[in-house]
Amino acid sequence: MRAMVNRSPVHPLLPKLKELRLSGMLETLEVRAAQAVQESLSPGEFLALLLDDELERREGRRLGVRLKEARCEEAKTLARFDFAALPALNRSVVMELATCAFVARRENLLVCGPTGVGKSHIANSIAFEAIRRGYCAIIRPTNALLAELNASRADGSYSRKMARLDLADLLVLDDFGLRPLSAQGVDDLYEIITRRYERRSMIITSNRAMEEWGELFGNDLLASAALDRLTHHSQTLVIRGRSYRQLGRRKEVESQQAEVQTDGTDGSAESPPN
Repeated sequence: MRAMVNRSPVHPLLPKLKELRLSGMLETLEVRAAQAVQESLSPGEFLALLLDDELERREGRRLGVRLKEARCEEAKTLARFDFAALPALNRSVVMELATCAFVARRENLLVCGPTGVGKSHIANSIAFEAIRRGYCAIIRPTNALLAELNASRADGSYSRKMARLDLADLLVLDDFGLRPLSAQGVDDLYEIITRRYERRSMIITSNRAMEEWGELFGNDLLASAALDRLTHHSQTLVIRGRSYRQLGRRKEVESQQAEVQTDGTDGSAESPPN
């Protein structure tokens, strides 16, 4: 005897919605239909709700694609940044930067501070907000991007990669100065800065003080020209404080210790009975 197969019924509207590329409407169709009955909505109001749902779904998909192309980490948003861990950081300044007005003005943002204070998180968060506002962004570690550009010369894609960088409204170069720059890397970085000057915005993060940035170029003339362009239309955010990551690790350890104590242990060994 053939086993019975349970098949969920196919909604009669599915073929038509698929043909119109609106099959996503089925996700909220029943809910909206019930809402229309409950609130006595007109056919036009009911349809408007369904169309709003579809537009929201499509925008969500587009946002996901743009975030992926930018290599933006969705987990690193301002909502998830622990401002309480860095009391010296002016939250209102960061929130103003997150409006991306500086991107509209084609200015740069230079973020300095010691290792672990959240520079990359803030840069990623601002890029996330820029993408949400319809800007095109690219986020890359400085040395990784320069290495990719150098490698692209071998397969003839250098011009194409540089053109893509040119088109990005916001280019985030993370961890500038973390590793020494090669002579070719210095030339490429100068080329990027020059091509974007007064045309597109950049965010550069570094654990080096800005006074040290010139030394990283290894060429006084290029350093002077590059820094002059970077700082001409720019804002500087200096973050001071203890390591954001280490603080998180300490909280984790303290939490684990608290759990051990809750279990009734104090970490000391009991003496065996006599």
